[in-house]
Amino acid sequence: MRRNDIADGPSGLPEGQRMGWGPREHAGASVATLAPPAPVAPPAPRGPTEEFSSVFVAAPDGLRLHVRRYGSPAPSARPVVCLPGLTRTAADFHDLAAALAADPAAPRPVLAVDYRGHGRSQYDRHSGNYRLSVFLADVVAVLTALEIAPAVFVGTSQGGLIAMLLAVEQPTALAGVVLNDIGPVIDPRGLLRIRSHAGQLPVPRSFAEGGEVLRWLMGAQFPRLASHDWIALARRTWREHGGRLVPDYDVKLARTLRRANLERPPTLWPEFDALARVPLMLVRGANSDMLASTTLQAMLERRAQLDVAVVADQGHAPLLAEARLIRHIAAFTASCDAGAPAAG
Repeated sequence: MRRNDIADGPSGLPEGQRMGWGPREHAGASVATLAPPAPVAPPAPRGPTEEFSSVFVAAPDGLRLHVRRYGSPAPSARPVVCLPGLTRTAADFHDLAAALAADPAAPRPVLAVDYRGHGRSQYDRHSGNYRLSVFLADVVAVLTALEIAPAVFVGTSQGGLIAMLLAVEQPTALAGVVLNDIGPVIDPRGLLRIRSHAGQLPVPRSFAEGGEVLRWLMGAQFPRLASHDWIALARRTWREHGGRLVPDYDVKLARTLRRANLERPPTLWPEFDALARVPLMLVRGANSDMLASTTLQAMLERRAQLDVAVVADQGHAPLLAEARLIRHIAAFTASCDAGAPAAG
C-alpha cells in the first residue's frame, strides 16, 4: 500500500497504513489523513435557511418528524441522507449538505433528518421511545414518505449505528454509507463522557457564552477550533425559546443513557458485515474517544475495500465542514452513482 502522509501526529493507524490525498484506490483500503486547516477569518453572515426547505413526515406513531431538504428532488445523482448523533440535529450537516447539493460536477438532493425529540421534530411524551429501534423506524418512515431509495447515508455517531442497522433491516435502501466516527465497537469512554453532560449542560446567556461552555467541554479534542467555530457549534446546540437559550433536543433522552449499561455496550459486527456489498467510507477524528484505533484496524482487516479519512486535531465527532473533507465525501458519493436513473 502506497504511503503519502500529509499530516504530522498520530492517525490512529499502524505504521504503513496511513495514506494521504493521492489517487483514490478502489482495489483495497484507502486511508487519508487530513492536515488541520489553516486558521481563517470568521465567515461572512449568511442566511442558511435559504439553501434548504423544511418538510415534515409522520412517524409510524403519528409524531411529526422534520427533514431539511437541499437541492433538486430528482437529479440523476443518488440522494444523500444525513443522520446526526444522539444529542445533535440536522443542522450539523448544513455545510456538507449545501456543498453536495450545489456540486457543479454532480449536484444531488440531500436530506438531513431531525430525530423525534430533536431540532424541529416533535418531542415524545414517552422518553422510553428515544431508542435506536424507534429512531430506525422513523428513518424508514422518512425514506418511504419521500420515496428516497437507494441513497448514500452519512451517519454521525448514532446516525452511523442506524445506517448499519439499515443494512440488515432495509438493505436495498443503501447505495453507500459514510460512517462518521463510529464503528461496530463503541468505546465506553466516549459514551460515559456523553452521558455525563447529555441533558445537563449549563444554560448559557448567549451563543458566545455557549461557545465557551463547549470549548471547556471539548477543547482537548478540538484544539484548533477558533472562537467563531465554537459559536457556530453553540448555535447548533442551543436554540432561542422564550427569551432564553435551551438545548435543541429533548433533555429527557438522557434517561435512556442513564438506564444503559455503558461499561459493556453491545457490538454490531453482524450489522457491519451486512455492509459487505455496500460502498463504505469511514471518517475518524484523530482524537476520538468513541472510535478506537484498534476498532478501526479490525474494520480494515475485515473489509478489503474501505475508504478512510482521519481528521487531525478533531475528536468525536469530526465536524464535516472542512473543504477538503467535503471534497473527499463528494468524490465518494459520486462513486456510488452507478445505476442511478438518468436525467431527463
